[in-house]
Amino acid sequence: MRTLSPKYIGIILGVLYGISIRVFLEFSDAFNFGSLVTISFMFLVPIAIGYIRIYFECKLNKSMSYKQMAVKAWQPIFVFLLVSVVTLLEGSICVAMALPAFMLFASIGGVLAGFVHRKLEKESKKVVMSVALIPLILSPLEVNFLKLSQTYEVKNSVVINAPIDVVWRQLANVSYIAEGEFPMSFSQLIGIPRPLQADMDAQGVGAVRTSKWQNGVVFKEVITDWQPNKQMLYQFDIDPDLIPDNALDKHVKLGGEYFSPLYGGYYLAETANGQTVLTLKTTVEDNTNFTIYSRLWGEVIFQDFHNSLLKLMKSRAEKAV
Repeated sequence: MRTLSPKYIGIILGVLYGISIRVFLEFSDAFNFGSLVTISFMFLVPIAIGYIRIYFECKLNKSMSYKQMAVKAWQPIFVFLLVSVVTLLEGSICVAMALPAFMLFASIGGVLAGFVHRKLEKESKKVVMSVALIPLILSPLEVNFLKLSQTYEVKNSVVINAPIDVVWRQLANVSYIAEGEFPMSFSQLIGIPRPLQADMDAQGVGAVRTSKWQNGVVFKEVITDWQPNKQMLYQFDIDPDLIPDNALDKHVKLGGEYFSPLYGGYYLAETANGQTVLTLKTTVEDNTNFTIYSRLWGEVIFQDFHNSLLKLMKSRAEKAV
């Protein structure tokens, strides 16, 4: 009977390890023992997966370069994420956001496995067990004692060839946005629904603007500052229970436990030649422990969305002249 190659053993065990830890942390979240939205899962689990993959191949292929180790460590990562999507454990948004970190830290784990095998071969079994257990040991500590929430502002502007009063009229009520009218963007490609329309129930401070997106996403924006032809500011009023579970991945659900916009607003300024500078700002709350990594993704997604929305406003205002 032909035995399985150590290479494939490493891939299979790496995938099984990833799935097992993912399922375990999902259920342990209810007991504050662990969580998927932790440094332990996002960064340490990929290190362990990459380590397992290269640990087994090092037994057979001792001539692997560190570059080969770094790249081969991605194999179980790709399979693990594919299985997560197919089995509906994760959605496309979370997978897209996790992929760069998973690849980087799997490479670190793969290189570490190769280094340990060459320098500390007698201790390699102990090390692989330690690397595999570290996420399980640190996750409950992180969930209960580490809180690295952050709030930041995302800002984008566009110059519109239209008078300021024409631009202002595009903001409060946004009529139905046809599919070809809203520019295709990165955020849509990874699965974030696009906006469809927005309706105001009145004008001035206290009015409510209801935004409707694809997939049944509906949320409100309560007007906090209303200065015609100058600025319209609002506070988001989002009930996560009213957003369908299949509309956004649960870990990035608007108004959810980890991630939510708090405030937003449009600012208008007139240039010397009669053009209008329209600026869109959003203040975002991030309750993950991913610090710089989640901030980068928040900036990418919101700036991408801002730019698409500003292009829509520019197109409509210029056509209205």
